[in-house]
Amino acid sequence: MNATASIATRHDWSLAEVKALFEQPFNDLLFQAQTVHREHFDANRVQVSTLLSIKTGACPEDCKYCPQSGHYNTGLEKQKLLEVQKVLQAAADAKAIGSTRFCMGAAWKHPSAKDMPYVLEMVKGVKALGLETCMTLGKLDKEQTAALADAGLDYYNHNLDTSPEFYGNIITTRTYADRLETLAYVRDSGMKICSGGILGLGESLDDRANLLIQLANLPEHPESVPINMLVKVKGTPLAEEKDVDPFDFIRTLAVARIMMPKSHVRLSAGREAMNDQMQALAFFAGANSIFYGEKLLTTVNPQANKDMELFARLGIKPEEREEHADEVHQAAIEQALIEQKSSEQFYNAAV
Repeated sequence: MNATASIATRHDWSLAEVKALFEQPFNDLLFQAQTVHREHFDANRVQVSTLLSIKTGACPEDCKYCPQSGHYNTGLEKQKLLEVQKVLQAAADAKAIGSTRFCMGAAWKHPSAKDMPYVLEMVKGVKALGLETCMTLGKLDKEQTAALADAGLDYYNHNLDTSPEFYGNIITTRTYADRLETLAYVRDSGMKICSGGILGLGESLDDRANLLIQLANLPEHPESVPINMLVKVKGTPLAEEKDVDPFDFIRTLAVARIMMPKSHVRLSAGREAMNDQMQALAFFAGANSIFYGEKLLTTVNPQANKDMELFARLGIKPEEREEHADEVHQAAIEQALIEQKSSEQFYNAAV
């Protein structure tokens, strides 16, 4: 398969085609991925996002990789849903260090009716700061999805994690069909989708290919595709799993770029274990989004200044987000401050 033939957006990938991509010589695969990448993106711009855990630990799901699962003893300190004002302050801090998207994650199987009002206030407040908004709250029903969309949520993150065939080895408390249903609700509501997977769970090459096929063969590609490398946490069933070969990880990023040419492919969890050379290869393979800051929910992440130093060495700049004129932007900031105060009153009255 030549590079130019794969640039068209497709939704009919077969396993044989995707395995053929994976099995190309490494240089050929990266050249093809870089060609596709440059067709749709500035090759020297990377989207910078910040992720905040708004509710930590005691999750009823049994995901074998997750330190937040209530099924495993990982020593994680549990934390109730954060106050709205604390979330908005964290968002303002993230914007100050260069983030353009603020992602909020809660360790839930699904959001409860009592928590939804606070979640919606968070979306409105972060949006008023001029940031793109993203949330991951678990499984959604139609009403919850519509409420998030009405509040102005830009992206909903709901990872498929792995292939349908391997999924049951990793999670038993939620089905693959449940995950696809939530993605369908999100798409139907008009929000954008952030969905990807994790490498290093013990999956095969076929599993990696089938994960990407599930994503690329959706009616519309996810606008954001996070590719995570397992962060092994003591106390989880996968704590002793074999490390992912760095070249295999880069190959997966490259194949994701080729299959979903217009999506942001995010170099996500596991970056702390990657040296600068591996991250540089990841950007060359078509990754053009990272999480920025010291933490990814509960695991460490390269510090912001270290990321900016690497960007400077590579000639990469953060992707800019178009904002309103200065006076309109200032009004949004002022409105966000007003909402912070009202959110505090709202929260205190409720508790």
